[in-house]
Amino acid sequence: MTEVAQTEVTGEFHLSAGDFRQISAIMHAETGVLLDESKNNLVYSRLAKRLRLLRLKNFSEYCAFIESEDGAGERDAMIAALTTNVTRFFRESHHFEHLKKTILPPLIEQAKQGGKIRFWSAACSSGQEPYSMALTVLSLLPDAAKYDVKILATDIDPNMLAFGEAGIYDAALMADIPAELGRRWFAPAKDQPGFFAAGEELRRLVTFRKLNLIGDWPMQGKFHAIFCRNVVIYFDDPTKTKIWDRMVRVMDAKAALYIGHSERLGGKAEQLLRSDGITTYRHKSSMTVPA
Repeated sequence: MTEVAQTEVTGEFHLSAGDFRQISAIMHAETGVLLDESKNNLVYSRLAKRLRLLRLKNFSEYCAFIESEDGAGERDAMIAALTTNVTRFFRESHHFEHLKKTILPPLIEQAKQGGKIRFWSAACSSGQEPYSMALTVLSLLPDAAKYDVKILATDIDPNMLAFGEAGIYDAALMADIPAELGRRWFAPAKDQPGFFAAGEELRRLVTFRKLNLIGDWPMQGKFHAIFCRNVVIYFDDPTKTKIWDRMVRVMDAKAALYIGHSERLGGKAEQLLRSDGITTYRHKSSMTVPA
C-alpha cells in the first residue's frame, strides 16, 4: 500500500482525498467522531475488507453506495468498522476503587431500604467496563440481584453490544479481574475451552442498549455513577462540551463522573463539577470544601 498524498491512499483499492473527506463527514455527522487527515491509513485498512465483501472496485464506488438508499445498512457497518473499541476489565482501576469506597457504601444502605442504584457505562464496547462495575457492586453486595440495582451499558456498535450481552471472554482477558471475583461470578463457557461466561447473577445487573451519544438519550431518571471514558477524545471541542453538559444533567446530586486519563471537562460541566480523584468528578455542592 503506497501513500500518495496526505489524504490519499492507493493499493488494492484507491482512496482519494475526496473519498476520505466524504467518509469523514459522514462519521462526524452520524457519530460526532472527528477523523483528521492522519487517519487515512486507518480508514483504508478498516474499510478495505468491506469493499472486498461488497465486491467494489474502489472507494468512490463505496462512497456512492453508502450515500444511496440501498446503502443504509452499510453506513451502519462502516460506522462500526471505524469505531475504536479498546477496553479491558478494571481498566484504570482507581475509578473502581473510588466507586467501591466512596459512591457505593451509602447507595447500598439505601438499596437495602428499598432505594435504587443506577449506573451508566456510556461507551461500553465489548462489555468489560459494565461487568467490572457490576463486579464492584457484587464485591460489597453479593445478593445485589435481589435489589433494585441496574447498570445501563450503551454503545453505538451493535457488534460490541452483542459481544457484551453474550458475556463470554477468553481466559487471557480475565487476567485483570481479582481472582476471587472471577471464580465466584464467572464459569467455564460450555463447549468453548479456555473461555469463561458471566454468571446469571452478574448478567442480571447489566442491560445493553444501542445509543449514539450525539443522538437522543431516552433514559429517564438520574445516575449515581457514569463511566464515559476514552470516547469524547474522538469528538471536536463543541461536541465534547455538549456531551459533558448533558452528562451533568443526568447525574444525581451525589453522583460521580469518571472520564479518560487524557480527557478534560469543559463548558458548564467544568463549572459545576469538582475533582474527587484522578479523572473523577462530582457536583461541587455534594463535596465538603477543605478549610
